[in-house]
Amino acid sequence: MDSDPISRPKALLLLPPPPSPSFDEFQQAYGAALSTVCSKLSQTLAGANSKALLHIAVSIPDALSFSFQNRARVFPYLQHFLATLYKLIGIISAEENIELDVTGGLDTRVFFLDYDPVESFSQPIRTSQYGPIVDLKSLANCGRDWDCVYYLENKTGRHLATSFSSHSSATMHPVPAGADWNRSELSHRPDHMQPSEPHYSVAVGGTFDHFHLGHKLLLTATALTLEPVSDTDSDTERVITIGVTVDELLANKKYAEYLETWNERCNSVESFLIDIIDFVPLENDAPRIQRVSQPGPNGEYILMKLKSDLSLKLVQLSDPFGPTITEESISALIVSKETSKGGAAVNAEREKKGFKDLDVFEVDLIHSGNVSSVDVEKTFESKISSTEIRRRQADLAKR
Repeated sequence: MDSDPISRPKALLLLPPPPSPSFDEFQQAYGAALSTVCSKLSQTLAGANSKALLHIAVSIPDALSFSFQNRARVFPYLQHFLATLYKLIGIISAEENIELDVTGGLDTRVFFLDYDPVESFSQPIRTSQYGPIVDLKSLANCGRDWDCVYYLENKTGRHLATSFSSHSSATMHPVPAGADWNRSELSHRPDHMQPSEPHYSVAVGGTFDHFHLGHKLLLTATALTLEPVSDTDSDTERVITIGVTVDELLANKKYAEYLETWNERCNSVESFLIDIIDFVPLENDAPRIQRVSQPGPNGEYILMKLKSDLSLKLVQLSDPFGPTITEESISALIVSKETSKGGAAVNAEREKKGFKDLDVFEVDLIHSGNVSSVDVEKTFESKISSTEIRRRQADLAKR
């Protein structure tokens, strides 16, 4: 690990397939490894004016196969695993006094890896350099400058490390792990009896102030709803639209003087999404960015082309609906469980215009259940609340 205090420590943690959707089993399977890696990275900062970056690749067998299409049918399963893992990260950081997503703290980013410990040396039906689901070889060859790659010190973890290192010269480090477990087979297959359409234009909205675990979950879940396309079908345009609330609508927020600007919040959103989506080797072309300012509703936006058929669009959100009621092509809306009523309101407005209803996907909340004490609960909550982060900044300013 680079000890230069100016550099930003970066690491990758490879996780075998989850044992089940249960938080307790997640904690038993991954807790020791996450605790070790998070502590190691936090200690390397030693008061440096930066954040350590930890990418976490969770293995999901066959995640790139045609059996996982369309994405809408596996969304509940995958988003729940994301929420459970981010919750575990939050609890560990609270118990061990590790700062998250602030200077001097740890920035964790979770995505999925198509890996099967039983058939890891066979090629998946599909490969993808674009997440949030990526194949093993693309991940190993993406050129990210990780200081080291961590893997679990058990049979399945070593098997995953061997498969990864067959494509990469990265430094590999084992971390503690429990005994091997049987992966969940119950809920990870698509329900083909459930009617659902593929989505190529999806939307989400929020303030995204002081970027935290809840924002990461929401944005990763949004990217998961976007249907992949084959190279032979590259004429299908795919767009992720992110409405980011304008500064003027946030003036009455608590501790408003510590709110980030619209541009700062957009920078957090776009850097995170690119990081979990774009695993193309670094020597290839960077995303093309266009800033648009034109009359009419939703005329101010940033358009980022990641590839010819894949774009991110960050729109100034100045009302509760944004582009969901002006762009008929948007077919899905992603909301958290606490804002689920917003989906019905959007569809009521679309109906007035003669637009087809959006499919509304709900994302789990990251809550503080299973914590060890009231103090840990308070610390945990402070890490996933923009208001609490601003309050802490206000308290520090008074000292």
